[in-house]
Amino acid sequence: MLRLSRQTTPTGALLGASAGDATGMVHLGLGNFHRAHTAVYTAQALAAEPGEWGIHGFANRSHDVVTAMRAQDGRYSVLELSERGRRAAVVDVHRGLGVLADEPEAFVAAVAAPANRILTLTVSEVGYCRSPRNGRLDVDDDDVRADLADPANPRSTIGLVARGLAVRAANGAPMTVLSCDNLQSNGHVTRAVVTEFLHASSAPEDVLAFVRDHVTFPNSMVDRIVPSTTSGTVTDVGELLGVDDRCPVPAEEFTMWVLEDDFAAGRPAWDRAGAIISDEVEAYELVKLRLLNGSHSLIAYLGILDGQGTIADAWAQPFVRDAVRACITHEYLPTIALPRDFGVDAYLDSLSHRWANSALGHRTSQVGTDGSVKLLQRVPEPALIALRDGKIPHLLALTVAGWIVSVAPPAGVDAGPYAGEIREPARDRLAEVTRGAAGPREHALAVLRGGFLPDDLVAHDAFTDRVADLVAVIARSGIRAAAQDAVDAVDNRRVS
Repeated sequence: MLRLSRQTTPTGALLGASAGDATGMVHLGLGNFHRAHTAVYTAQALAAEPGEWGIHGFANRSHDVVTAMRAQDGRYSVLELSERGRRAAVVDVHRGLGVLADEPEAFVAAVAAPANRILTLTVSEVGYCRSPRNGRLDVDDDDVRADLADPANPRSTIGLVARGLAVRAANGAPMTVLSCDNLQSNGHVTRAVVTEFLHASSAPEDVLAFVRDHVTFPNSMVDRIVPSTTSGTVTDVGELLGVDDRCPVPAEEFTMWVLEDDFAAGRPAWDRAGAIISDEVEAYELVKLRLLNGSHSLIAYLGILDGQGTIADAWAQPFVRDAVRACITHEYLPTIALPRDFGVDAYLDSLSHRWANSALGHRTSQVGTDGSVKLLQRVPEPALIALRDGKIPHLLALTVAGWIVSVAPPAGVDAGPYAGEIREPARDRLAEVTRGAAGPREHALAVLRGGFLPDDLVAHDAFTDRVADLVAVIARSGIRAAAQDAVDAVDNRRVS
């Protein structure tokens, strides 16, 4: 079978249009989500309205995707998996490729180049270098501390973005920095941490003024379930397209992108590709962060502790559905001001279908990865709203308890075969703070007091006690008993 390339792409297989030779965008985080979302919208936008919007993409550390894409003339396929079957199409919008860890100076130069007018980011919540205690720039992080001492040679994501903008300030060309990560008010967050970094590193006033006056940071909401690539993905694409693609991306059929129209130097016609341009991005963000992402975390940890390897398998369990629906109804929906004319019942119905999509093979361990950072966007604010209203958020407490047992199980507790697959950057610190804990309840309290959640949430004894109680129930009687305990208690217990 021939390798995918410009010459071997089957007739009619191209998704949207190819980009021209020139780049107009830089992207950091060349993983599956970017390639199944922003890149797809860009290809479709170019089909509707041509422009110089080729993407110079940088992977953070991994050479695998970059090597494969280079061998395929920058092309790869997206494999859509739905209840109706499979379909594949080829995306061709990347016109430069690099690995950030190997060539940080190339990334800085790309950000500084006037021809590149947008920098997009999919670096996950971890990449924004924020403190879990207060949400500000984490000056205690080793990479951030090193970058503040030597800002001309950065290694953290925020340090690199700040350096690129600082060099760009010399030519004064306006730019947009567009976060495509699951952060509430992600544009505001990105501006804040970049600005904090520049101030903390004693950036010159002309750089501060350039970023303040000529760089925009629109808010956005992104939504598409994109699992990891497997050998089955490669096989499916070969059967559908008749070519060998070494870096295909599987994805669900559903896709959504909501954007604030605040671009300093133009943008692709993403709206003509189906993106929603809205002044209510933050409302859409809350819908997605809580109803989809927050529920996704709960499904993942319940599933992992119940021995379920995929989201579809977990969602098939009645106790998981009961817990998630209770969480949405009683603890997430009351905290959201829905966007205008938003059909919440239809949206919730679509979520159920998406979670039940067994064709995706979406791993519970993948969704449960980086929980120490992801949960900060999903749990604290709605939990605090409930607590201030005199209610204990039992299902949000269950989410935190499930995370604790999945990534740092108390002594003598078996978290099951899938817990070890979770990538959790805080594992070592979790082990340190729980060392010597006398039992499951004390183990949970050590985590909660260890700086993994905001101080104002941990200050509520009603919440920390409830999390600790549920960890003890999991240790004693299993995850199904803990989930039932939380569902039974919904709206019955008040803060004394």
